[in-house]
Amino acid sequence: MLYLVATPIGNLEDITIRALKILSNVDIIACEDTRNTQKLLNHFEIKDKKLISYHEHNEEKSSNKIIEYILAGNEVALVSDAGLPCISDPGYILVKKCREKNINVFAIPGANAGLTALISSGIESYNYTFYGFLPRKTSELSNKVKNILKQETTAIIYESPHRVLKLLETIASYDGNRVISIARELTKIYEQVETNKVKNILELFAENKIKEKGEFVVIISPGEKELEKIDDNKLLEEINALTNNGMKNSEAIKIISNKYNINKRKVYNLYHEQSS
Repeated sequence: MLYLVATPIGNLEDITIRALKILSNVDIIACEDTRNTQKLLNHFEIKDKKLISYHEHNEEKSSNKIIEYILAGNEVALVSDAGLPCISDPGYILVKKCREKNINVFAIPGANAGLTALISSGIESYNYTFYGFLPRKTSELSNKVKNILKQETTAIIYESPHRVLKLLETIASYDGNRVISIARELTKIYEQVETNKVKNILELFAENKIKEKGEFVVIISPGEKELEKIDDNKLLEEINALTNNGMKNSEAIKIISNKYNINKRKVYNLYHEQSS
């Protein structure tokens, strides 16, 4: 069987007891960088494990090899350098192939940088979209950011320290007042989370109060919902339909104003103008 094991995103204590048990018991560990995984295993005194490389450049070939190991009776764990495998990391192809072969796949949950940044940002977290890393080319990045800013859900984006300023400047070129959150060095000693308008966040970078070091998570607040255009007669028809069924005027006005996100006072005045 295959285990998808979450690893620490910074602090080694991020790892779960269950993850340590799985890593101790499996026969083979497939990892993004064998050196990083070996350091993790050494820290927790997990010894004599066969490590094999599994990354974006050998994903297809390595997936087939891992399946051979599993079908031969071995248990395999897949890990990334940090956090959950398959999230902006290789793994999808392996999981797909395993399921096609009716091989059991178990996800071992744990730390995730995107969600950790989201819950500490103070930005609306009921509805969100994870975008991972955005395109590098300027034109593609610009188009992608423009589209994201129109969305009515919170955006979660990963970015490297070398490109984070380019991302923020692109956001600011469209909406300098958009509230965002910048998170870096999550769960480490120098963890930093800053939530503010993007133009103010850029000032913090300029003042060296946010350093271009460590992996970044950028949280973008949702775009404003586009109000549905509805004429006055339609509003009155719906209010009258509710009141004709016995609902109080005030309650009907409240329901319709909430339905179309229109100021209640405006709807109240409109309703009473028809009655005068």
